[in-house]
Amino acid sequence: MALTVYHLNCGVLHAPPNPAASCHCLLLEEGGVLSLVDSGIGLLDVARPLDRLGRELIDLAGFQFDERLTAARQVERLGFRPDDVADIVLSHADPDHTGGLADFPRATVHLSEEEHSRLGAGHPRYVSSHFEHGPVWKTHGPSSRSWFGLEARPVALQSGSEVLLVPLPGHTIGHCGVAVGREGRWTLHVGDAYYLRIELSTDEHPVSALAALRADDDALRRESLGHLRRLNRDHPGAVELLGYHDVTEFPEGTAIGLEPPFPGPRLGG
Repeated sequence: MALTVYHLNCGVLHAPPNPAASCHCLLLEEGGVLSLVDSGIGLLDVARPLDRLGRELIDLAGFQFDERLTAARQVERLGFRPDDVADIVLSHADPDHTGGLADFPRATVHLSEEEHSRLGAGHPRYVSSHFEHGPVWKTHGPSSRSWFGLEARPVALQSGSEVLLVPLPGHTIGHCGVAVGREGRWTLHVGDAYYLRIELSTDEHPVSALAALRADDDALRRESLGHLRRLNRDHPGAVELLGYHDVTEFPEGTAIGLEPPFPGPRLGG
């Protein structure tokens, strides 16, 4: 069975004067079984933004709310049902990555053991309302497997697709990239290990200051970024890198709903 990878923008963040940012999720389909990499802004966020996220976070991150961009609605437009999503693999548990979890309550949610531990300890960066539905967690601890010189934690998906959690800590302590194998090549979804692709080549861009500010451990963040720079330099034919927020990294022609003015009111209907 062939693996099909869909690139979905599952939300928009826009806090002027900063440019608009995407919530770049992957939808994997193999044998009619679906898996998501991150879940974006969800239906309940759109319906009840203040209850779910709060005004301070909405304004700080620039959350925009458009039901059409939610993963659930995009899955339906592709001809599938939300219940076809059997697994969700999280790079980490920040609220712009976890809002859609409640739209797929039957899915198993995979994340690193370290990230789950921090989430359970009540770290203030996480939003508890996103987990009130009681996700089915599957945590992944340290592994002896090596992937291009990095630790890799195999994720057993119901679809059988080859997926690895690759620890890239710093943004959060349990932050991971998600590596997807297909036809002898890999796509590494780096989550928030970089915000913009230009970080692979310079530390002088203004976004680097924002990345440092948002990091739980900036030294670890910079070390992880160094690993990504090495992969990008040494293995360009084997590993494709893409991040969550850089709007330029969607395949050409992908409709991502980032053209202002944004459809729908900022705080929902």
